[in-house]
Amino acid sequence: MSRPGKRWYVRCAAVGAVALLLAGCGGGDGGGGGASKALGKAELLSVLPDAKALPGWRTVMEPEAQEPVAEYPPPVCHVPDKKKRQATCGEITFWGVSSFVRKPDVTSLNFWTLAYKDEKTADAAYDALNAYYGGDRVGVGAKPVGIGEPGAEREANRAEMGTMGGPATITQLRVGTLVLGISTGTQGKSAVPDAEVKALAAMVADRAQQAQDGAKPSAAVTGR
Repeated sequence: MSRPGKRWYVRCAAVGAVALLLAGCGGGDGGGGGASKALGKAELLSVLPDAKALPGWRTVMEPEAQEPVAEYPPPVCHVPDKKKRQATCGEITFWGVSSFVRKPDVTSLNFWTLAYKDEKTADAAYDALNAYYGGDRVGVGAKPVGIGEPGAEREANRAEMGTMGGPATITQLRVGTLVLGISTGTQGKSAVPDAEVKALAAMVADRAQQAQDGAKPSAAVTGR
């Protein structure tokens, strides 16, 4: 069991997508209510946006999901406090990522999903992650980005300089039993606009709610 997990971890590190998701480690509203169903691996995978849901973006990492491996927990769930790390990493049932890029300034877009057994467990994980990765974790002097009210809980922040050298954002959401993240970064000078950050958050929240409602996620971003 540990070997597949190790291959996944090494691959993510090599591609750099997961590391960028939490860059600070170095539209309409949607998804606000409805059922709080625990999702299986295939259902969680369906939540992750693909190229069809993101016109104008090129796929770097196809959506992938897997069961957690104790020796190689998802990098995105790490927090310094061991008790809180158990709440974030130790209770995950499935997790997944997908990653995209847009030229000419090599703007990156990354998604991560963490699935939990129930809403209470997801809520505790969201609180622990948000306390650590919110605000300045995306970069010094980060400021909130208004994204409306997607999901049950949400926060988005932008820094003028992230790990790629240009503006970066991190958005975190909780929709029922899922904790979701979106990050953007660029080598250029232009930030992903507030309206687009909001549209991405609404889209992924809608997809998460659709999956928990027992439907095939179909929400997409209609354009730039």
